[in-house]
Amino acid sequence: MLVRPGYLSRLLAPLLFVLLSCSKNDGSSPSPTPPPAPPAPAATTFTNPLLASGPDPWVVQKDGFYYFMATTGNNVTIRKTAKMADLGSAPTTIVWTPLPNGNNTNNVWAPELHFLDGKWYLYYTAGPASQGCCGGQRSWVLENANTDPTTGTWTDKGRIYVPTQDFWSIDMTVFDLNGSRYALWSGQEANSEQQNIYISAMSNPWTITGPRVLLTKPELSWELNGYPKVNEGPEILQHNGQTFLTYSASQCSTDDYTLGMLTLTGTNPLDPTAWSKSQTPVFVKNPANGAYGPGHNGFFISKDGTQNWLVYHANSSANQGCGNPRNPRMQQFTWNADGTPNFGTPVAINTPITRPAGE
Repeated sequence: MLVRPGYLSRLLAPLLFVLLSCSKNDGSSPSPTPPPAPPAPAATTFTNPLLASGPDPWVVQKDGFYYFMATTGNNVTIRKTAKMADLGSAPTTIVWTPLPNGNNTNNVWAPELHFLDGKWYLYYTAGPASQGCCGGQRSWVLENANTDPTTGTWTDKGRIYVPTQDFWSIDMTVFDLNGSRYALWSGQEANSEQQNIYISAMSNPWTITGPRVLLTKPELSWELNGYPKVNEGPEILQHNGQTFLTYSASQCSTDDYTLGMLTLTGTNPLDPTAWSKSQTPVFVKNPANGAYGPGHNGFFISKDGTQNWLVYHANSSANQGCGNPRNPRMQQFTWNADGTPNFGTPVAINTPITRPAGE
Protein backbone atom coordinates (compact mmCIF):
# COMPACT_ATOMS: atom_id res chain seq x y z
CA MET A 1 0.00 0.00 0.00
CA LEU A 2 1.30 3.37 -0.87
CA VAL A 3 1.55 5.66 2.14
CA ARG A 4 1.32 9.30 1.36
CA PRO A 5 4.00 11.56 2.88
CA GLY A 6 3.08 12.81 6.39
CA TYR A 7 0.27 10.29 6.78
CA LEU A 8 2.19 8.02 9.19
CA SER A 9 3.30 10.88 11.41
CA ARG A 10 -0.27 12.16 11.60
CA LEU A 11 -1.48 8.67 12.48
CA LEU A 12 1.05 8.17 15.31
CA ALA A 13 0.86 11.64 16.87
CA PRO A 14 -2.25 10.93 19.06
CA LEU A 15 -0.67 7.71 20.39
CA LEU A 16 2.58 9.50 21.22
CA PHE A 17 0.61 12.21 23.09
CA VAL A 18 -1.18 9.59 25.22
CA LEU A 19 2.08 7.82 26.08
CA LEU A 20 3.77 11.03 27.11
CA SER A 21 0.81 12.08 29.21
CA CYS A 22 0.81 8.78 31.07
CA SER A 23 4.51 8.97 31.78
CA LYS A 24 4.04 12.36 33.41
CA ASN A 25 1.25 11.25 35.71
CA ASP A 26 2.03 7.71 36.72
CA GLY A 27 4.73 8.65 39.21
CA SER A 28 7.46 6.81 37.36
CA SER A 29 9.41 10.00 36.59
CA PRO A 30 10.85 12.31 39.30
CA SER A 31 9.21 15.67 39.85
CA PRO A 32 11.29 18.78 39.33
CA THR A 33 13.28 19.79 42.46
CA PRO A 34 11.57 22.72 44.17
CA PRO A 35 13.66 25.83 44.70
CA PRO A 36 15.32 26.10 48.17
CA ALA A 37 13.35 27.91 50.83
CA PRO A 38 14.62 31.39 51.59
CA PRO A 39 16.73 31.63 54.78
CA ALA A 40 14.92 32.60 57.95
CA PRO A 41 15.35 36.28 58.76
CA ALA A 42 18.08 37.00 61.30
CA ALA A 43 16.86 37.77 64.81
CA THR A 44 16.92 41.47 65.51
CA THR A 45 15.97 41.42 69.19
CA PHE A 46 16.67 39.64 72.48
CA THR A 47 15.06 39.63 75.91
CA ASN A 48 16.34 39.90 79.46
CA PRO A 49 17.30 37.97 81.47
CA LEU A 50 20.04 36.45 79.33
CA LEU A 51 20.23 33.32 81.52
CA ALA A 52 18.03 31.90 84.25
CA SER A 53 20.86 32.34 86.77
CA GLY A 54 24.20 34.12 86.82
CA PRO A 55 25.15 36.38 89.73
CA ASP A 56 28.18 38.69 89.42
CA PRO A 57 28.34 38.77 85.59
CA TRP A 58 31.51 39.76 83.78
CA VAL A 59 32.26 40.13 80.05
CA VAL A 60 35.55 40.67 78.20
CA GLN A 61 36.04 41.02 74.43
CA LYS A 62 38.92 39.73 72.32
CA ASP A 63 39.45 38.72 68.68
CA GLY A 64 35.77 38.94 67.75
CA PHE A 65 34.46 36.93 70.70
CA TYR A 66 32.90 37.71 74.05
CA TYR A 67 33.88 35.67 77.11
CA PHE A 68 31.25 35.68 79.83
CA MET A 69 31.68 34.62 83.45
CA ALA A 70 29.49 34.58 86.54
CA THR A 71 29.35 32.95 89.96
CA THR A 72 28.40 29.34 89.17
CA GLY A 73 29.17 27.32 92.28
CA ASN A 74 32.67 26.10 93.01
CA ASN A 75 33.54 25.44 89.36
CA VAL A 76 34.82 28.37 87.30
CA THR A 77 33.16 28.45 83.88
CA ILE A 78 33.40 30.53 80.71
CA ARG A 79 30.80 31.01 77.97
CA LYS A 80 32.25 31.98 74.57
CA THR A 81 30.04 33.67 72.00
CA ALA A 82 30.36 35.89 68.93
CA LYS A 83 27.09 37.61 69.82
CA MET A 84 26.08 38.66 73.31
CA ALA A 85 22.39 38.39 72.42
CA ASP A 86 23.01 34.65 71.84
CA LEU A 87 24.61 34.10 75.25
CA GLY A 88 21.89 31.64 76.28
CA SER A 89 22.94 29.17 73.56
CA ALA A 90 26.71 29.65 73.99
CA PRO A 91 28.67 26.57 75.13
CA THR A 92 29.84 26.50 78.74
CA THR A 93 33.38 25.34 79.51
CA ILE A 94 34.58 24.46 83.01
CA VAL A 95 38.10 25.89 83.06
CA TRP A 96 39.04 25.33 86.69
CA THR A 97 37.87 23.28 89.66
CA PRO A 98 39.51 23.81 93.07
CA LEU A 99 41.37 20.99 94.75
CA PRO A 100 39.81 19.68 97.97
CA ASN A 101 40.97 20.81 101.39
CA GLY A 102 42.72 23.95 100.25
CA ASN A 103 42.27 27.57 101.23
CA ASN A 104 40.45 28.30 97.95
CA THR A 105 37.99 25.41 97.80
CA ASN A 106 34.74 26.98 98.89
CA ASN A 107 32.44 29.91 98.04
CA VAL A 108 34.06 30.63 94.67
CA TRP A 109 32.68 34.04 93.71
CA ALA A 110 32.85 36.73 91.03
CA PRO A 111 35.40 35.39 88.51
CA GLU A 112 36.86 37.89 86.04
CA LEU A 113 39.03 37.46 82.93
CA HIS A 114 41.68 39.99 81.93
CA PHE A 115 44.17 39.80 79.05
CA LEU A 116 47.38 41.29 80.41
CA ASP A 117 50.93 41.25 79.07
CA GLY A 118 50.03 38.68 76.39
CA LYS A 119 48.37 36.18 78.75
CA TRP A 120 44.97 35.58 80.32
CA TYR A 121 44.53 36.12 84.05
CA LEU A 122 41.46 34.92 85.91
CA TYR A 123 40.74 36.60 89.24
CA TYR A 124 38.29 35.02 91.67
CA THR A 125 37.30 34.97 95.32
CA ALA A 126 37.34 31.83 97.47
CA GLY A 127 37.92 30.55 100.99
CA PRO A 128 38.54 27.30 102.90
CA ALA A 129 35.66 24.91 103.49
CA SER A 130 36.50 24.95 107.20
CA GLN A 131 35.44 28.60 107.38
CA GLY A 132 31.92 27.93 106.07
CA CYS A 133 30.54 31.19 104.75
CA CYS A 134 32.34 33.44 104.53
CA GLY A 135 35.03 34.59 106.92
CA GLY A 136 37.99 33.15 105.02
CA GLN A 137 37.35 34.82 101.66
CA ARG A 138 40.49 36.01 99.82
CA SER A 139 41.42 36.96 96.25
CA TRP A 140 43.19 34.47 93.96
CA VAL A 141 44.45 34.39 90.37
CA LEU A 142 45.04 31.85 87.58
CA GLU A 143 47.21 32.26 84.46
CA ASN A 144 46.78 30.89 80.91
CA ALA A 145 49.14 31.59 77.99
CA ASN A 146 46.75 30.19 75.35
CA THR A 147 45.06 32.52 72.89
CA ASP A 148 41.61 31.16 73.72
CA PRO A 149 40.90 31.12 77.48
CA THR A 150 38.41 28.25 77.11
CA THR A 151 41.34 25.99 76.11
CA GLY A 152 44.91 25.52 77.28
CA THR A 153 46.21 25.09 80.81
CA TRP A 154 45.37 27.30 83.76
CA THR A 155 48.21 27.66 86.25
CA ASP A 156 47.32 28.58 89.81
CA LYS A 157 49.34 31.68 90.72
CA GLY A 158 47.96 31.54 94.26
CA ARG A 159 46.70 34.20 96.62
CA ILE A 160 47.07 37.87 95.98
CA TYR A 161 48.54 39.20 99.23
CA VAL A 162 48.18 42.74 100.48
CA PRO A 163 51.53 43.50 102.16
CA THR A 164 51.33 43.36 105.98
CA GLN A 165 47.51 43.22 105.84
CA ASP A 166 45.99 39.76 105.61
CA PHE A 167 42.37 40.83 105.62
CA TRP A 168 39.16 39.52 104.06
CA SER A 169 38.93 40.55 100.37
CA ILE A 170 36.54 39.82 97.48
CA ASP A 171 35.60 40.98 93.96
CA MET A 172 39.09 41.87 92.77
CA THR A 173 39.50 43.60 89.41
CA VAL A 174 42.51 45.24 87.74
CA PHE A 175 43.04 48.18 85.40
CA ASP A 176 45.82 50.08 83.67
CA LEU A 177 46.20 53.85 83.67
CA ASN A 178 49.09 55.93 82.28
CA GLY A 179 51.42 52.96 82.11
CA SER A 180 50.75 51.67 85.63
CA ARG A 181 48.57 48.81 86.85
CA TYR A 182 46.25 48.79 89.86
CA ALA A 183 44.11 46.31 91.78
CA LEU A 184 40.69 47.16 93.21
CA TRP A 185 38.72 45.02 95.64
CA SER A 186 36.18 45.00 98.43
CA GLY A 187 37.72 44.42 101.83
CA GLN A 188 37.32 44.86 105.56
CA GLU A 189 39.26 46.26 108.44
CA ALA A 190 40.31 44.00 111.30
CA ASN A 191 37.40 42.98 113.55
CA SER A 192 34.89 44.64 111.23
CA GLU A 193 32.28 43.26 108.84
CA GLN A 194 31.83 46.53 106.95
CA GLN A 195 32.97 46.28 103.34
CA ASN A 196 34.94 49.10 101.72
CA ILE A 197 36.60 49.57 98.32
CA TYR A 198 40.42 49.60 98.31
CA ILE A 199 43.11 50.19 95.68
CA SER A 200 46.79 49.21 95.47
CA ALA A 201 49.53 49.33 92.87
CA MET A 202 50.65 46.10 91.18
CA SER A 203 54.10 45.04 89.98
CA ASN A 204 52.69 42.20 87.86
CA PRO A 205 49.26 40.58 87.39
CA TRP A 206 49.56 38.50 90.57
CA THR A 207 51.49 40.80 92.93
CA ILE A 208 50.28 43.82 94.89
CA THR A 209 53.02 46.17 96.03
CA GLY A 210 50.85 48.07 98.52
CA PRO A 211 49.95 49.89 100.56
CA ARG A 212 46.21 49.51 100.27
CA VAL A 213 44.28 52.78 100.03
CA LEU A 214 40.64 53.27 101.02
CA LEU A 215 38.61 54.86 98.21
CA THR A 216 35.00 54.55 99.35
CA LYS A 217 33.04 53.16 102.27
CA PRO A 218 29.28 52.87 102.91
CA GLU A 219 28.23 56.19 104.39
CA LEU A 220 25.34 57.63 102.36
CA SER A 221 21.76 56.60 103.12
CA TRP A 222 21.37 54.49 99.96
CA GLU A 223 24.57 52.58 100.83
CA LEU A 224 23.37 51.52 104.27
CA ASN A 225 20.47 49.15 103.55
CA GLY A 226 20.80 45.76 105.24
CA TYR A 227 23.61 44.33 107.34
CA PRO A 228 26.55 44.44 107.08
CA LYS A 229 27.15 47.78 105.41
CA VAL A 230 28.55 47.17 101.95
CA ASN A 231 30.56 48.69 99.10
CA GLU A 232 31.68 45.89 96.75
CA GLY A 233 32.05 44.81 93.11
CA PRO A 234 34.31 47.64 91.86
CA GLU A 235 34.60 47.96 88.07
CA ILE A 236 36.45 50.47 85.90
CA LEU A 237 34.95 52.30 82.91
CA GLN A 238 37.27 54.44 80.77
CA HIS A 239 35.95 56.77 78.06
CA ASN A 240 37.35 59.80 76.23
CA GLY A 241 40.21 60.17 78.69
CA GLN A 242 38.02 59.90 81.78
CA THR A 243 38.06 57.09 84.36
CA PHE A 244 35.02 56.01 86.36
CA LEU A 245 34.70 53.39 89.10
CA THR A 246 31.28 51.81 89.58
CA TYR A 247 30.54 49.74 92.67
CA SER A 248 27.62 47.96 94.32
CA ALA A 249 26.21 49.45 97.51
CA SER A 250 23.97 48.10 100.33
CA GLN A 251 23.66 44.45 101.25
CA CYS A 252 22.88 42.07 98.37
CA SER A 253 20.11 40.44 100.44
CA THR A 254 18.04 43.60 100.06
CA ASP A 255 16.04 44.79 97.04
CA ASP A 256 17.93 48.09 97.36
CA TYR A 257 21.30 46.73 96.24
CA THR A 258 22.33 49.42 93.75
CA LEU A 259 25.19 50.98 91.78
CA GLY A 260 27.27 53.92 92.96
CA MET A 261 30.12 55.64 91.15
CA LEU A 262 33.41 57.44 91.70
CA THR A 263 34.96 59.75 89.09
CA LEU A 264 38.72 60.21 88.87
CA THR A 265 39.10 63.99 88.90
CA GLY A 266 42.82 64.04 89.73
CA THR A 267 45.81 62.29 88.20
CA ASN A 268 46.89 59.77 90.85
CA PRO A 269 44.36 56.96 91.44
CA LEU A 270 46.17 56.06 94.69
CA ASP A 271 45.18 59.43 96.15
CA PRO A 272 41.68 59.22 97.68
CA THR A 273 41.18 62.95 97.15
CA ALA A 274 41.62 62.41 93.40
CA TRP A 275 38.24 60.65 93.30
CA SER A 276 34.82 62.33 93.47
CA LYS A 277 31.93 60.26 94.82
CA SER A 278 28.46 60.62 93.30
CA GLN A 279 26.06 61.54 96.09
CA THR A 280 23.16 59.64 94.51
CA PRO A 281 23.10 56.11 93.05
CA VAL A 282 23.59 55.77 89.29
CA PHE A 283 21.45 52.63 88.73
CA VAL A 284 18.58 51.55 90.97
CA LYS A 285 15.79 48.97 91.19
CA ASN A 286 12.73 49.10 88.94
CA PRO A 287 10.00 46.81 90.36
CA ALA A 288 7.62 47.59 87.49
CA ASN A 289 10.20 46.12 85.09
CA GLY A 290 11.06 43.09 87.24
CA ALA A 291 14.42 44.40 88.45
CA TYR A 292 15.19 44.13 92.17
CA GLY A 293 18.67 44.73 93.59
CA PRO A 294 20.46 45.52 90.30
CA GLY A 295 24.23 45.52 90.69
CA HIS A 296 27.64 43.86 90.33
CA ASN A 297 28.07 45.04 86.78
CA GLY A 298 30.48 44.91 83.86
CA PHE A 299 30.81 46.70 80.51
CA PHE A 300 31.28 45.82 76.85
CA ILE A 301 31.18 47.49 73.42
CA SER A 302 28.97 46.37 70.53
CA LYS A 303 30.59 44.40 67.72
CA ASP A 304 30.63 47.40 65.39
CA GLY A 305 32.24 49.56 68.08
CA THR A 306 29.48 52.18 68.19
CA GLN A 307 27.56 51.33 71.37
CA ASN A 308 28.36 50.96 75.06
CA TRP A 309 26.54 48.24 77.00
CA LEU A 310 26.05 47.52 80.69
CA VAL A 311 25.82 43.94 81.97
CA TYR A 312 24.53 43.39 85.52
CA HIS A 313 22.53 41.01 87.68
CA ALA A 314 19.14 41.51 89.32
CA ASN A 315 16.35 39.51 90.87
CA SER A 316 13.08 39.22 88.96
CA SER A 317 10.92 39.27 92.11
CA ALA A 318 11.08 40.93 95.49
CA ASN A 319 12.88 39.46 98.51
CA GLN A 320 14.94 36.86 96.60
CA GLY A 321 18.20 37.85 98.27
CA CYS A 322 21.78 36.95 97.35
CA GLY A 323 21.29 33.51 95.83
CA ASN A 324 21.03 31.86 92.42
CA PRO A 325 17.78 33.58 91.36
CA ARG A 326 19.91 36.61 90.50
CA ASN A 327 20.13 36.60 86.71
CA PRO A 328 22.32 38.44 84.18
CA ARG A 329 20.91 41.20 81.98
CA MET A 330 22.28 43.75 79.56
CA GLN A 331 21.25 47.10 78.14
CA GLN A 332 22.76 49.94 76.17
CA PHE A 333 23.83 53.11 77.98
CA THR A 334 24.70 56.60 76.81
CA TRP A 335 26.81 59.57 77.90
CA ASN A 336 25.84 62.83 79.53
CA ALA A 337 27.00 66.21 78.27
CA ASP A 338 29.69 66.31 80.99
CA GLY A 339 31.12 62.98 79.82
CA THR A 340 29.72 60.86 82.66
CA PRO A 341 27.83 57.64 81.85
CA ASN A 342 24.03 57.59 81.89
CA PHE A 343 22.91 54.05 82.69
CA GLY A 344 19.20 54.87 82.64
CA THR A 345 16.86 52.49 84.45
CA PRO A 346 16.67 48.67 84.29
CA VAL A 347 14.70 47.66 81.20
CA ALA A 348 11.72 45.34 81.47
CA ILE A 349 12.25 41.58 81.47
CA ASN A 350 10.73 39.42 78.69
CA THR A 351 10.40 42.47 76.42
CA PRO A 352 12.11 42.53 72.99
CA ILE A 353 15.21 44.76 72.91
CA THR A 354 17.19 45.59 69.78
CA ARG A 355 20.40 43.58 69.65
CA PRO A 356 23.77 45.27 70.05
CA ALA A 357 24.84 46.94 66.79
CA GLY A 358 26.70 44.51 64.54
CA GLU A 359 24.81 41.45 65.72
